Amino acid sequence: MFQMVLALVLFAAMYALLLIFSEKRWMIALAAAAVFIVLGILPARSALGAINWNVLMMLTGTMATVELFIQSKMPSRMAEGLLRIVPDVRWAIVALSLFSGIISAFVDNVATVLMVAPVGLAVAKQIKTNPVPVIISIAVSSNLQGAATLVGDTTSILLAGHVGMSFNDFLWFHGRPGIFFAVELGALLTVPVLLWLFRDERGSIRSGELTEVRDYVPTALLLGTIALLIAASQFPNKPELTNGIICMALAVIGVAYEALRRGRQVAVDVAKAIDYKTLLLLTGLFLVIEGLTHAGVIDAIAGLFVKVGGSSRLLMYVMIVGVSVLLSAFIDNIPYVATMLPVVSGISNLLGIEPYLFAFGLLIGATLGGNITPIGASANIAGIGILQKEGYKVATKDFTRIGIPFTLIAAISGAALIWIVWA
Repeated sequence: MFQMVLALVLFAAMYALLLIFSEKRWMIALAAAAVFIVLGILPARSALGAINWNVLMMLTGTMATVELFIQSKMPSRMAEGLLRIVPDVRWAIVALSLFSGIISAFVDNVATVLMVAPVGLAVAKQIKTNPVPVIISIAVSSNLQGAATLVGDTTSILLAGHVGMSFNDFLWFHGRPGIFFAVELGALLTVPVLLWLFRDERGSIRSGELTEVRDYVPTALLLGTIALLIAASQFPNKPELTNGIICMALAVIGVAYEALRRGRQVAVDVAKAIDYKTLLLLTGLFLVIEGLTHAGVIDAIAGLFVKVGGSSRLLMYVMIVGVSVLLSAFIDNIPYVATMLPVVSGISNLLGIEPYLFAFGLLIGATLGGNITPIGASANIAGIGILQKEGYKVATKDFTRIGIPFTLIAAISGAALIWIVWA
């Protein structure tokens, strides 16, 4: 019990410092992880295994490929093309957010942000508006759509493995609409939310000449990354680092090609472009969350559901969705979902129902909850890292201004549809 309380206190202190000293987040996370290890909350022998190397490899590889993508001038070309078909600034932001959501339904959320954010930055520069809310909108949209398909997010893969779902089961399952439709309903209802948030951005957009793209190889590499990640998802027993290897391999190919074509300075520029602070921040968070798991904090929280919910199916469902939204705003949703899936299955057995209602509610809440705070999801951290690298400061209030209303409308509508279809 003492270790559990200590772990909670340390985590609370770390989170408070992350909010206060946003530019030092990577240092704070690594320091907190070191304290967890020194105090024995996280055994030293478990430290390496706690780090999600696949995510870090995906991040590093995609960052490198995206840098080549930026150098090719393709983001500017896409931005200029987008500006020609939207009526004003606010619709440009909505279009980018929806575009991000569509991609993230098939590709890891972090990779999606890294791909779409350069386009968002280019659009913001073109229309001379603050890029902070633009990138935040892209990040939260990618988090939402990650639950739509089997390949959209790690939590979706955990759900599929636990209840035995295939890619198509996310669309239509046991003769009923799958979780895909709940996510898409939430995404559709976020459009008026975004229009309201950006109601003052009504400036007209002037489109000039389209930028000439230097090289289409980086674009092909990004599309190849998407295709290979989707293809890899069809193999259930693939090695754990498969996605990371795909992203790293294509990045190496791209850097090698461009270095041969334009000189070795390309490799130096790409190495400088990688956001090492974001990688270190995620490393620290992986260790801290694993420490919380070792201390029994995750298990203790899961046990509360059984004690409080009792035999009421509706009360249990509301608890699962609501608490999942709340906790995922502060902790990584992957260990949480992995821990809670057996719990919701046990609850379903006690109530004599299939596990899908509670399992789908769990995924809706845990996926969307990360949109409430800047560190609630890896995609948020990646988006903020991009902004900081460009010299922009992101205050917590800047993020919650968009994240909270976005999360509420998407979570409530999605959870309501799941209840109607599966209760």
